[in-house]
Amino acid sequence: MDRFELDILGCGSATPTTLHNPSSQVLNIREKLFMIDCGEGTQLQFRRSKLRFGRLNRIFVSHLHGDHCFGLIGLISTLGLLGRTGSLFIHTVAGLEDTLRPEIDFFCKDNPFEVKIEVFDPKKNEVIYEDRSVKVETIPLVHRVPCAGFLFREKQKEAHLIPDMIKFYNIPVRELAKIKQGADFLTEDGRIIPHSHLTTPAEPARSYAYCSDTAYSEKIIPIIEGVDLLYHEATFADIDKNRARDTGHSTARQAAKIAKMANVKKLMLGHFSARYPDNKILLEEAREVFFNTVLANEGLREKL
Repeated sequence: MDRFELDILGCGSATPTTLHNPSSQVLNIREKLFMIDCGEGTQLQFRRSKLRFGRLNRIFVSHLHGDHCFGLIGLISTLGLLGRTGSLFIHTVAGLEDTLRPEIDFFCKDNPFEVKIEVFDPKKNEVIYEDRSVKVETIPLVHRVPCAGFLFREKQKEAHLIPDMIKFYNIPVRELAKIKQGADFLTEDGRIIPHSHLTTPAEPARSYAYCSDTAYSEKIIPIIEGVDLLYHEATFADIDKNRARDTGHSTARQAAKIAKMANVKKLMLGHFSARYPDNKILLEEAREVFFNTVLANEGLREKL
């Protein structure tokens, strides 16, 4: 099966600690690397995770708080020093161009590649990127500034041909593509050989939803319904739910409630406040509502 893996580079909140780096992660989809957020120190974590800079495809920035984008200029500089020539695309909300472009022009003016910033509307649920392997759409979130999450849906592969059956019915090569896409085969004597007799189903397409930063919002449930893995911020424990509400964040219990209502397969908590020296309190609270919950942590690689 082709790769669909999530690497956690940072899962802390605004203040870096000895436990956690600011937000960043990388999704490997069929050997293309998609970065989600880029907090301070991201490129160091990228190296520690033994990821390849040359395979970095695109960057998706959820919002313009520093713990989600302060690492961009350092990463862009490093990519230039490593000889990147292909354009780097950054998908984000309005405003990044005004702040990042002067830094690029000053620190990275000799870079051999172009940085292209593509702006999306965080209030809309819409497709912002698509290729042969994946479709990426935005998830409107509720925060103190314009903010969106991202939903990655792998495209369903074609069915697998059964070589012995193809040979038995002497099926011409020109017919194979259509059969893989679902067509039946008509023999010379008029018999219909069903597609299901000639193929085996492809592996189910996988999906991943990233929701950070956000206050509790049930509006995202129809968008993330049934995803294989949901990363949902859990900045606070339930004892601090008023603080969560006031700052546009969620508690672990609220994240678990969203996961349960959306029928997701697995929940990963992240974006932890520095006030908790041990994140197990968050895990315990979430598992009371949705048991299949894990904690994000730097260096964690989750295979979907």
